[in-house]
Amino acid sequence: MKIFHGMTLFTIPTTRLLNSSTVVAISAGLRLHVAFLLAGIAPQIFEYMAFALIVYATYTLDRTLECKEDSINRSELAGADKKTGMIACIATFMLGAGILMHDGIYAAPLFPFIVGFIYTRGVRVGAFSLRLKAGAGIKNAIIGITWGGTIALIASRWCTSLVTVTVIFLFFVLKVFITSCVNDFKDVEGDMAAGIFTLPACLGESLTKKVLILILLGSYGVMFYALLHAVIREEWILLTCGFFITFAFLLIYTSSFEQNSGVVYRKMREFVISWESVVGLALRACIPG
Repeated sequence: MKIFHGMTLFTIPTTRLLNSSTVVAISAGLRLHVAFLLAGIAPQIFEYMAFALIVYATYTLDRTLECKEDSINRSELAGADKKTGMIACIATFMLGAGILMHDGIYAAPLFPFIVGFIYTRGVRVGAFSLRLKAGAGIKNAIIGITWGGTIALIASRWCTSLVTVTVIFLFFVLKVFITSCVNDFKDVEGDMAAGIFTLPACLGESLTKKVLILILLGSYGVMFYALLHAVIREEWILLTCGFFITFAFLLIYTSSFEQNSGVVYRKMREFVISWESVVGLALRACIPG
């Protein structure tokens, strides 16, 4: 990053590291807004920002604490300044946690950051070791529970209905599980080299997509049932839009799209995973309710 002629603030790999989690963080803030709408909670802009900052800190931590699979999956980050990455993680986490704790939300900021560290680096006590970045869907379940749980913890500050919070928790657990599995399609080589056998590596791409479609149908089936029984607010546009975008994507997407010369194919995964909420919220704003 150039700031004056002949002076560089960050190297290109470091800039890529610092920017690698920006989109996913913004997407997370929008997902929290969707959760608030489903729960009938008034918009809380600062909470959305805080959640985005914590997601940014957690994912940047994962990229900063270099893992074996990252040398293949994220080769563009090779040579990045890890100290700068750690400073960014600490600063954004402290800011996000400070906002949430100011509003009496204490568990939500600590839960994902602690899980994120164990997920990336693991914990060793004597002969016992624990690392959550395991295969066969375990790491995807951990990611889903982490972010679904964090969303539910934040929402529970304003929503007193345990049933509503539970439904929202399950919905986002499964939603994040699906998107994290889709991200694994492009990382099979690096994950297998590191001994992480993800669902695409174990089941193959075609069967994994069928499993994800079944999970998608089940999760949205529960949401529409909850909507009809007034457990959540009537957000037909958000739910219908989210379902059809993800369903259509799972039907047509293959990992070969990542190397396609067409930008629409190459960026399809990133668009659907990161910007689905934007599309749903935009339609909700444009269509009279």
